[in-house]
Formats: sequence, C-alpha cells, structure tokens
Amino acid sequence: MIILIVNSCVEADDFEVPDATIVEINIEGTEITINTLRGLLIQEQNNNENNFLSFSETDQYISGYVISSDESGNFFKELIVQDATSNPTTGVKILVDVNPLFTSYEFGRKIYVNLDGLTVGFDSGVLTLGIRDGGSVEKISESQMDRIIIRDSVVVNIIPLPITREEFSSEKTNLYVQLENLQFRIDEVIGEDHKTFAAEPTDEFDGERRLVFCSNRRSVIFSTSTFADFKALLLPDGRGSMDAILTYNFFGEEFNIVINDPTTIYFDSDDRCDPLYLDCGMADEQGVNIVFGDDFESQENNDPIAGNGWTNLSQEGTILWEGFDGSSGNPPFGKISAQIGSFNSGDKSTITWLITPLINFDQLVDGTLTFLTSTSFADDSILEVLVSTNWDGSTEDIDSFEWANLSAARIANNTDPFQDYIPSGVIDLSCIEGVGHLAWRYTGSGDPDFDGTYELDEIEIRSN
Repeated sequence: MIILIVNSCVEADDFEVPDATIVEINIEGTEITINTLRGLLIQEQNNNENNFLSFSETDQYISGYVISSDESGNFFKELIVQDATSNPTTGVKILVDVNPLFTSYEFGRKIYVNLDGLTVGFDSGVLTLGIRDGGSVEKISESQMDRIIIRDSVVVNIIPLPITREEFSSEKTNLYVQLENLQFRIDEVIGEDHKTFAAEPTDEFDGERRLVFCSNRRSVIFSTSTFADFKALLLPDGRGSMDAILTYNFFGEEFNIVINDPTTIYFDSDDRCDPLYLDCGMADEQGVNIVFGDDFESQENNDPIAGNGWTNLSQEGTILWEGFDGSSGNPPFGKISAQIGSFNSGDKSTITWLITPLINFDQLVDGTLTFLTSTSFADDSILEVLVSTNWDGSTEDIDSFEWANLSAARIANNTDPFQDYIPSGVIDLSCIEGVGHLAWRYTGSGDPDFDGTYELDEIEIRSN
C-alpha cells in the first residue's frame, strides 16, 4: 500500500505551505530498486549503445528517500533520492520544473516515482530521471508531478554514509555521505583573503572551494550555488566533519561535494592539519658553486629516476618518477626531464616522492635553490617542494617526519600555458639550519582518471 498526499495550500511567508490530508490508496505496479534502474540503463548503453532508457506503458516504479533540500537555495528544481535511510547503495537525481520543492518533498521524505513516461540517463555524470527531449533529459512538468511523484507519510532520519576520499566512485554519487577529519584549504580561510561560500567577484553560477582531508592531503571541490541564501557567509576555518551529497561538477568530470545548508558542517576544532611552511624569501642572485644539481640527462626514457643520490619513493600507489624524453616535439625538445603523473594508473591513491641526497645547509653560503616545472595538464594533482632536517632515510612512515613546504617556490599549475617550463625563482635557503633533504612530492587527487602530470628539470642547489 502506498500513501498518496492530497494537498491544499495556504500562503505563509514566501512559500505556499501544504495543508496535507493523507489518503490511503492501493497502487498496483512492480517496484524496482534504484540500483536496478541504474543497471537497466547501463545494460541499454552496453547492448544497444543508447545513452538513455525510456519507459513506456509500464507499471514499474521506484521508491526512495529525499536527501536534498532547496530551502536554502543550493538546489534548484531537482530532488536527490537514495534507496535507504542508512547504508544506501544507489541514488538518483529527479528533475522537476517546480520551485520550491522542500515544502512537499522535504529532507527524509519517502517518495515513490512512477517510471511510465520517464527517461533515465546520466546527466552531468550522475543517474538522472526526467522527460526525454531529443538528446537530453529535461524536467518533469508541474502538471505531471503529482501523477509521477507520490509522497509517503513517512519522514525519516537519514544517517549519512561514512566515506573516505579513496572510496569516491560514480556509483556513490547521489548519496548523503559523511566526511571526517577535513578542512578548507589554508589559502581560502586563513589570512586576509578569507573566502565566502560563493560571493567572490570571480564566482559565476557556483563558488568552488577546496576541501582537504587531513589523513592523506587528498582534496575535493566543495561547490555552492551563487543563488544560495548562505553564499555571503565566510567559510568555517576549523577542522572536523561534514554531511553532504556526493556528486559531479557540471561537466561530469570531477567529484563535487554539495551541502543543503551550512548546519551540516561540523568544523568545531581549531586544531588544523595544515602543512608546515618555511619561507626564507627570494634571493637576489644565485650562488656561484653548484653543491647539488641534476638535469636528468643521464636518465632513460620511461625508466624510474635513479642514481645521483636520489630516493624515488612511492608512498601510495604504483607510480614512480620517471625519465621523460622530450625529443618527440614536446618541451624540453630533445632533453630528458623527470616526469610524474598517475593519469589512468588505476591506483585509488598516489603519493610519490623524489628526494635529494643529504645536504649540509650549514655549509651553504648564501645558499639558493632553482628548478623548472611544467604540467601536461596538472588537473587536480599537486606538486610541492619540501625540506626536512630530521628524515632518517626510512621509506616507512615518511609522514611521521617533519617536512616543511618551501612556500616561496613557484611551481607550474593549470593556469600556465600547456607544457611551458616555469622557473621556480631563486629561492633563498639561508633560513634552513642543519643537514637534511629537499623533496618534490606529487599527490594525486584520488581520481586516477583525472590526475595530471608534471615535469621537473634543471635542479640546482648553489652556494658562494
């Protein structure tokens, strides 16, 4: 038996609030799960090469629980529905040409969706139900809504699914998830440029910020609509957990995290997990004598970087720094450089280090560091140059040693021209005391299909 709600509305504040009368009716039909719906679509794509699956003259329906809310304006004309109140496996986005929706289909409301006349496909990378219109899935009209979407009397407590960055997958999009031990990136919340959710001059349609997981420095885009009521609020600068919906960006290429409103952000701890930063500033000129250097000309194309005292360490994943021959016409045009990238590696996580031999910083006179970097589309991967004066050479638990980011160094990024080699600048090393190591650490985004590539070359540590 399914509960059908017949509504009459009275105006209150800005919305018409339903005055619900519950009428019990029997609906004959065949229920299928949201997971089965997804499977039927994938089968249609694989067997018939169709991007969509349309339902006609069928009595099939799905049921689920609403996990989105447009009350604060961060969702618009769509319902996100998952298949269970806890430990969900599959969710679906339902496009509806009605605003607002929370007055009838609030968070936790169980609903039934008649599939007759609907089409399912992947819209912006996520499973989506709506009305077929040529080569796209469009919104269900308001006149059809009551026939297609039937709400139960049940409104339940939704228990978010605990999930790590490594567990993100397309199958887990459209689910209400719980993220632990994370914070907004330091440059977005600390200092003079403390950002809002989505009210910066450069924000268009959505404000995109970066969440960082403290356990492994993985990151994910946090997206907020520029129409959200809370867009002008400052991002919380603490550390903690968050309940949100896992989805993709508009292009269906990159995982995004979206909240219904800021009340599900629990950044209560002031104990941030920011990396250490060391900034000696920039030197006016390089030293005269090369203490350590490498142009990688002795390396072989596609072979792991070796020799010259280097430690080439894969902390997570299978990818190592390798020699890259630019003679094919890519920069550096006939030279060998060091290259790192986990694109299409299949690894769920990639952290790889290239570490110099021991350097006696106390013996450097006006010591400097220079190097070149380039990207073959960095995407969401990160390259950093670090220094440690207490690493003992152990390849186990390398994060247990103290590594500081040389923040003055310029490293190529996505805004730089494709494959141009970018000078680091002449980095002053005079504030480093003792003996230690420099390291270039590559961190993948956690999505091996979207991890980028960096090149590194012409490293020189100099002294007068």
